Amino acid sequence: MNIYVGNLSSEVTEQELRQEFEAFGEVTSVSIITDKYTGRPRGFAFVEMPSKAEGQAAVTGLNEKTLKDRTLNVSEARPRSDNRGRGSYGDRRGGGFGGGKRQRRY
Repeated sequence: MNIYVGNLSSEVTEQELRQEFEAFGEVTSVSIITDKYTGRPRGFAFVEMPSKAEGQAAVTGLNEKTLKDRTLNVSEARPRSDNRGRGSYGDRRGGGFGGGKRQRRY
């Protein structure tokens, strides 16, 4: 089960997060999401647990728990959507003014 953990303090490490979830069962992976330009944590993470029952127990037990002065938001992760990074019109337009076609003005 893939679990979303939001409202994380930037001081929380993957090891600390793993320890919190291991109280409820086996943890396959922990991934704190970082900004690709600065490398700083973005305030959320994903935790993978192989057992659905243990994952549900972790969600119930850790949601709204305080960790490093922040109240965690823990829920089952939603699947990724296919339209990431395409803007509001998908690939149909070039974006900006003019729909992607440049016009010369003389």
